[in-house]
Amino acid sequence: MAATGLEVFDRTIHLTNQWLLEIMQELGSTERVHAWHALAAVLHALRDRMPVAEGAHLSAQLPLLVRGLFFEGWRPAAPGRYRTRADLVARVRDDLSGCAPVDADAACDAVFSCLKRHVTAGELADVRAVLPADLKALLEPATA
Repeated sequence: MAATGLEVFDRTIHLTNQWLLEIMQELGSTERVHAWHALAAVLHALRDRMPVAEGAHLSAQLPLLVRGLFFEGWRPAAPGRYRTRADLVARVRDDLSGCAPVDADAACDAVFSCLKRHVTAGELADVRAVLPADLKALLEPATA
């Protein structure tokens, strides 16, 4: 990978690529663009379901490029009305239609797994606290 000459850019490119590779592996894909679209669709659905302040707190733990993706197209408003995993998956499916042949359920699982690996347990607990019961399970810690 060519260096940009700015450590902050090089680091975020490295971290973003790491996230995308993890998502690609979970999706069984060799296409980085599919992982990028899956990441965008799931983060946007999650962002739009959380209160503004909690979305800002979560975004602080994302790599700089992923943080930009998180906020892309954002129009702060009341949290989304979807309350179940099926509702969230439907939103992700809508966002993925036409841009990536990725299963929405698999995209949710891959992105939430990635978040659980890279976001602190405390922040994930804060996010879970603002989600409806059916969505909390998406960010539950893995059991041994």
